[in-house]
Amino acid sequence: MNAVNQMRKEVKKYIDTADEKVVKMIHAMLEVDAEADWWDAMPDEIKADIEIAISQADKGEVLSHAEVKKKYPQWFTK
Repeated sequence: MNAVNQMRKEVKKYIDTADEKVVKMIHAMLEVDAEADWWDAMPDEIKADIEIAISQADKGEVLSHAEVKKKYPQWFTK
């Protein structure tokens, strides 16, 4: 039996005897690990656009909220 399988066997044994607090902590850790990173699920084109936007913001190439409202008033009407 390899080391990972041995650890799994030991973890299963510990979980069977662990108190509620430990079981909840382990469950939370496993849930976080199982969740996919949203960035990895993004299409490459979207990632590239986001990286360009971040680069522009880092260079100060941004518009304030007031400037956007002035430039695109149709976006701010109800």
